[in-house]
Order: sequence, then C-alpha cells, then structure tokens
Amino acid sequence: MSGAGDREAVFPTRQSLGIMKAKLKGAEQGHSLLKRKSEALTKRFRDITKRIDEAKRKMGRVMQIASFSLAEVTYAVGGDIGYQVQESVKSARFRVRAKQENVSGVLLPAFESYTEEGINDFAMTGLGKGGQQVQRCRETYARAVEALVELASLQTAFVILDEVIKVVNRRVNAIEHVIIPRTENTIKYINSELDELDREEFYRLKKVANKKQRDNAALDAEMQAKRDAAAGKEEVIEEDTSAGPADMLAAEEEEDVIF
Repeated sequence: MSGAGDREAVFPTRQSLGIMKAKLKGAEQGHSLLKRKSEALTKRFRDITKRIDEAKRKMGRVMQIASFSLAEVTYAVGGDIGYQVQESVKSARFRVRAKQENVSGVLLPAFESYTEEGINDFAMTGLGKGGQQVQRCRETYARAVEALVELASLQTAFVILDEVIKVVNRRVNAIEHVIIPRTENTIKYINSELDELDREEFYRLKKVANKKQRDNAALDAEMQAKRDAAAGKEEVIEEDTSAGPADMLAAEEEEDVIF
C-alpha cells in the first residue's frame, strides 16, 4: 500500500476522493474565517487592554479626589456622617444597566451607569454645616462609581475575550497543523492508490488484448492450415480422376496385341 504520513483510514475510491476534497475545501474556508475572527477579536482585545489601563488611571485619580472630598466633609461636619447617610437613603439613585455587544459572534456584556434624577433621599444631610462639601463629595463619589462600572465592564469583556481568543486560536492551529495536513495526506494516498489501480487495470487490459491477438493469430493459422489441407485434398482427387481413363485404354491395347 502506498501513502505516507498521518492520514485518515478510508478506502481509496473516487467517492472517498470527492469527500476528502470537499472536506479540505471546507477546512480551508473554516480556517480563513476563524483566522479573520481571531484577528478581529485580538484587535478588540488590544483596544480593551488600552482602555482598561486608561480606566485604572482615571479611577486612581477620581478615588484620590473622592478621599480628599470625604476628608473635607468629615472636617466640615465635625464627624462621620456615614451612619446618617445610610439611614436617609431609601432607594438607590445611582443605577447600572447591562447590555450585550456582538463582536465577531461573541457576546460581550457592557455595563452602563445612570442616575435617577427624581431620587434625592439625603438632600437634608449637612444642612446645618458642611452642605457644600457633602454635595461635592457625593458628586465626586458618583464619578468614582462611574469609573468603577466602566472598569468592571472592560475587565469582564477582557476575561471573556481572552478565553474566546484562546479557543479560536486552538481551533485555527488544529485546522492548520492537523486537519488540513491529514486531509492532504489522505488525498495524496487516495490519488496514489487510484493511479496504481489504473496502472494495474491498464496492464490487465494490455495482457487481455495481447492474449486475444495471440488467440486470433492461432485461430487464423489453424483456419489457414485447414484451408491449405482442403485445397491439397482437392488437387489429389483431381489427379486421380484424370489418370483413370488413360490406364483403361492402355489395358485394351495390350489385350489387342495378345490376340
């Protein structure tokens, strides 16, 4: 049996060859699509990585400002107002909505923050003193929460894309280094086997044709020999027929001489 390398266990037939060629074409198309998908996801992954770095820097600055603002409130009010704020709040004013973004067939969650303008449960907080510092601290921490929501959205997309890119790259490598070479080796094996079968069939047909030629030549020679033998017999019969009357006349002449 011919054929070398890693290949699939198939019978070398024309049908198998067609199936393997269709499989190779599909594998090449799939490899091309997955390659483009991997490139698109990698590009988005790098963009998200850059945005995460910027969001972390922004969050650091905002949290620093928020810490100073909280210190100002504590100094202005003359104590910790955390307990008062917790008692005043009935419902959340700062909220987060989630949506999905499709990137090359991958659904990435995206978090978006918004505020309910009609809710202001601790508007009276700091009314006695430090009201301006409390309002500024609230706005600063609102920006800090927005930065945290943005960072959480980016990091979630980062983790998902990292896993998806690994899976896609594994598939690309498997198709490129395993499936396509194995299919090509199988096609080469089938072609070599079919060529060998064609050579064997040609040799067999040639042997049959030569045998038929020899048989026909022998039959022609036999028929020619029979025709020659028949022609020889006819000549002998003709000679015998022509020699018979001459002998009879000679016998009569001899009898006449005797008498």
